[in-house]
Amino acid sequence: MATPVALLSESVLGWSIFTIVLLVIVAFCWVYIRKYQSRQESEVISTITAICALAIALITSALLPVDIFLVSFMKYPNGTYKLCIPSFCSASSSGSPLCISTMRRKMKTTATSAWTFVPLESPPNQNSTQWEKVQYLFEELGSSHGLAALSFSISSLTLIGMLAVITYTAYGMSVLPLNLIKGTRSILYERLENTEDMEEVEHQIDKLKAKCADGRPLSMRDRRNLQDLEAKLQVLHRRGRHLEIAERTCCNKVGSALRPMKILLGVFFILVALLFFITLFISNLDKALHSAGISTGFIIFGTKLTNPLNELLLALQPVFPLDYVLITIITMYFVFTSMAGIRNMGIWFFWIRLYKIRPQRTRPQALLFLCMILLLIVLHTSYMIYSLAPQYVMYGSQKYLLQTQLPTADPSQVNHSTAITKICDADAPEDQCTVTRSYLFLHKFWFFSTIYYFGNWAFLVVFLIGLVVSCCKGKKSVIEGEVDADDSDVSDDEYVH
Repeated sequence: MATPVALLSESVLGWSIFTIVLLVIVAFCWVYIRKYQSRQESEVISTITAICALAIALITSALLPVDIFLVSFMKYPNGTYKLCIPSFCSASSSGSPLCISTMRRKMKTTATSAWTFVPLESPPNQNSTQWEKVQYLFEELGSSHGLAALSFSISSLTLIGMLAVITYTAYGMSVLPLNLIKGTRSILYERLENTEDMEEVEHQIDKLKAKCADGRPLSMRDRRNLQDLEAKLQVLHRRGRHLEIAERTCCNKVGSALRPMKILLGVFFILVALLFFITLFISNLDKALHSAGISTGFIIFGTKLTNPLNELLLALQPVFPLDYVLITIITMYFVFTSMAGIRNMGIWFFWIRLYKIRPQRTRPQALLFLCMILLLIVLHTSYMIYSLAPQYVMYGSQKYLLQTQLPTADPSQVNHSTAITKICDADAPEDQCTVTRSYLFLHKFWFFSTIYYFGNWAFLVVFLIGLVVSCCKGKKSVIEGEVDADDSDVSDDEYVH
């Protein structure tokens, strides 16, 4: 039984870790937003909003690991429930079955009420006082009446997040590691190539201007070509200035020194992406072969095919807290690959690109859209991780006691019973294992689960397409995205200074 001192120490340690993590996340969000926001168009309110929204997105991504930890923390590794002598149990009856049953019910009710929504029904007595209405509100929040409403609301937003995951995360998982492996082009070669392009454009401009040397006006076609060439020359001059700045900065030298580390990191990321691809394919194939069908949302009780990531998480359970560290890393991996996908693709509305994400030149509206997309992606990440490790996401590291009969040598004697510890799965008794709240939300409505299932197949296809495109593309420029032909509305002064 845990002592009050031990519980207090665990609480202090937990809050200390939470505070440190929170400060790190806020610092990262501040650096990230300041790196990409436009210096010329920056606004204090939009900057603060973007930093807070990005921090909320990153903190929200930790809800799934926390959810798994909470249901796992309810039980000891031997499969028994933890007894902490809560206020509703007296000291004399703390070990009684009634107290244990009450504690289980209270813990489950508390966990459920933390996720409930506003009541669906109005108070029965319309003339009730404000205090009675508040009491009714808390009673409804403690029940499961609002669970359906909240689940439908979250599932609807998760559906939008699924589209963002298919678009940005799938591409980011391929483009991020391959960009690290391939690196960037040589600055000296880019400057030489840019100088040759400028000379060629200037030569074409001189040829067109020579046609009107005797005073004759140029034709409509020649005037249009001359305008295009002058605009192209202006872009080339701007590229030259940016290349000169990039050559003088120390970031280029530091990047060259870290080149071997970038290659190793890129190889690691591509191996992780392939592991996720194989695991997700096996999980979807398992549902296609052994699930209850499309009318149930392809729900499957237990895994029939060997899922490598699920097995890895279950194998790490005995060594606390390796499984929670791994599930947190997986969650953050999806978030950062999504950020890489948005950064490389920009923000699109169907076939129309609305905004670009570029260092020190991103408009406030684009940063707000980026944070909104990340929030939606984080919502769908829970289902993605459930698809990668279904059994672990459902029950975490919970175990339960299974009573078995031991045969005796003498048939006249009564067989002795013993309890063996087993990992919680779909065959476990309902009162012995508690499923995570995330799983309940994901499978509340079968049609959402069906859409998510087909969304996983679309995710796999887009990842393969993105992998092929990323492999075929050459090295990116050192000033990738900094100078484009349609940047006439953005001054170079904000970058140069």
